Amino acid sequence: MIVAVDGPTASGKGTIARALAVHFGLPHLDTGLLYRAVGRQVMLDRGDPDNEADALAACQFPDALLADPELRTEVSGGLASRVSIHPRVRQALYERQRKFATQPGGAVLDGRDIGTVIAPEAEVKLFVVASVEKRAERRYAELIQAGRDVSLEAIAADLAARDERDTNRKDAPLVAAVDAITLDTSEIGRDEAVAQAIAIVERRMRS
Repeated sequence: MIVAVDGPTASGKGTIARALAVHFGLPHLDTGLLYRAVGRQVMLDRGDPDNEADALAACQFPDALLADPELRTEVSGGLASRVSIHPRVRQALYERQRKFATQPGGAVLDGRDIGTVIAPEAEVKLFVVASVEKRAERRYAELIQAGRDVSLEAIAADLAARDERDTNRKDAPLVAAVDAITLDTSEIGRDEAVAQAIAIVERRMRS
C-alpha cells in the first residue's frame, strides 16, 4: 500500500505521514528533506540556488547531509523551494523517490507532488492544508522553542512566497491529485488530524 501525503509547508503533512507510517507499519520518506539537502548543498558549494546547473550539481549531496539539523531551518526550506523549480533537479531526485515508493509492502511519502507525479497509483492520497496564518503560528512556536530568533510576520511572508513558487512552477506544481482527499488542519490539533488521517486510510483499505 502506497500512501501519498501532499500539502504546503507547515500544514501538518509531515506529522501526519510519520504517524501513518507508525500506525500501519510502513517505511516513511520526507521527500521535502531531499530538496532541502540540495538547497543546503548549493550553499555549502557557494553556488546559486536559482541557477539550474548549480542546483543539479548539488543533487550529488552525501547521504550524511540528511541528518544535518540545518535542513529543518527556515533558510533551508526557502532554498528547497527555489531549487525545486528546476526540471533537471526534479528528475534527478525522481528515481530516488520512486524506488522508495514502490518497494515491496508499500510506503508512506510526504511532499508536494507524491500523488500527482511520484506515485500517481497510490492507493491513498491525502492533501493536507491549513491557512497561512495557522501555519505561520505553528512554525513560529516551533522555532521559538528551538531557541531561534524569528518573527511571526517574516515567517508568514516566507510561507506565502513558498506557496506562490510551489503552486505556480511549471513542473510538478503543488496541487491536489484529482482523487486526493483534502484534510484541513487549520482548526484541529495534532491528535485529531492524525485520527482523521488514519480513518481515511482505513476507509480506503476497506473499499
